[in-house]
Amino acid sequence: MTIELAAAKLQPQGLGLGTRPGFLLAALQISKLNHLFLSSRRDNRKATMSWADPLSSMPEPSPIFLLTSILLILSIPLILHFIIYSNTSDTLPTILLIGPSGAGKTSLATLLERGRPAATHTSQAPLTVEVSLPVKTPLASSRFRSPNDPTWEITKKVLIQDTPGHGKLRHYAFDGVSKPQNLQGIIFVVDAADLSSDTGEVSRQTADYLHDVLLQLQKQVTTSKTSKAPKELPVLIAANKLDLFTALPAPLVKSYLESEITKIRKSKSEGLLDAGMGSKDLDTGEEREWLGEFGEGNFQFSQLGEYNIHVQVLGGNVTGADGSDVKQWWEWIGSVL
Repeated sequence: MTIELAAAKLQPQGLGLGTRPGFLLAALQISKLNHLFLSSRRDNRKATMSWADPLSSMPEPSPIFLLTSILLILSIPLILHFIIYSNTSDTLPTILLIGPSGAGKTSLATLLERGRPAATHTSQAPLTVEVSLPVKTPLASSRFRSPNDPTWEITKKVLIQDTPGHGKLRHYAFDGVSKPQNLQGIIFVVDAADLSSDTGEVSRQTADYLHDVLLQLQKQVTTSKTSKAPKELPVLIAANKLDLFTALPAPLVKSYLESEITKIRKSKSEGLLDAGMGSKDLDTGEEREWLGEFGEGNFQFSQLGEYNIHVQVLGGNVTGADGSDVKQWWEWIGSVL
């Protein structure tokens, strides 16, 4: 506020500037007004600064508050790790053991569990055993580790679920295939000596059982309503009893089973024709029940790779004069874990 403006306001009060007392009184009034004006500007500046920097007005946190915050931040990852680990550690990976009666499934499960074969009887119900893999068995999850890594010395565990092989009890096996609990692979045990028998009855039953298992696995992929790629499911055909003279070696077991499944596909196709299905219905029904590549060609296990079903045939024996030989089967189990 200027002196002239202050003087103009004081003029009506009869305080003329020409007299000495009037001039001093006017100067005193002007000084008070200037003081009020400067104080008002300082208050406005402080208010503006407080809005511009709100953190400057916050009180400093106490050491206890800081320590608590740090502990909370560090503990959250540990808590999450504990929750995730506790939910998964109780469920071991599972290998489903299936095959016809007399092939040696229960004997194999006992050997893998105890390290030695034992006398068994025909299974009437599923049996699940916890198996410890031999130390330094190669694992798929450890393929990038150094051979000197001490974690190789840690024993790996897996559940082996044995199922009855009798025709009336095979629903246990199909339930295990359709409702897997952490299923990592399937071992289909066959008697390599029976496949070479003259009657061929056992071999046809074995091939028919294998066909139905593989077809169910294929249907689970083709009838899936999700767009996600199917989970890879390895299948091992364990050609057992190779210690016997009449047993077929693993490559011939593979060729023999592929040939038998080709006959089964042809027989099913002829059955649909005999049922009087039209050409359009025939194509739909045949393709739905057709294992592997659709068409007139021969069946091969490699055709199932399209459905992420990978089949291997490996030989061995649970019992024998020179002891058991299941090294290749152990290595296969490790390769799917």
